[in-house]
Amino acid sequence: MEYRFTPRGVCSQEMIIELDGDIIKKVRIIGGCAGNTVGVSRLIQGMQIDEAIKRLKGIPCGFKTTSCPDQLAIALEEAKNKMNN
Repeated sequence: MEYRFTPRGVCSQEMIIELDGDIIKKVRIIGGCAGNTVGVSRLIQGMQIDEAIKRLKGIPCGFKTTSCPDQLAIALEEAKNKMNN
């Protein structure tokens, strides 16, 4: 399943998530800090959705209350909900 998400409050513009059941197959993040977004994407590849959400949710960016990893956790939650409905 492919899920597209438009993040809010961060530099990245789009997150494209490919899932195989509850396993994250691939993540592409358009925009944002390339080193960080590519690194996070590769680190969660092959991980279960719930574990990735647990690790990424709530991470701030500087003085912002959200970050690209936090927005990715939100995207994963939405993808999981869509998959289960």
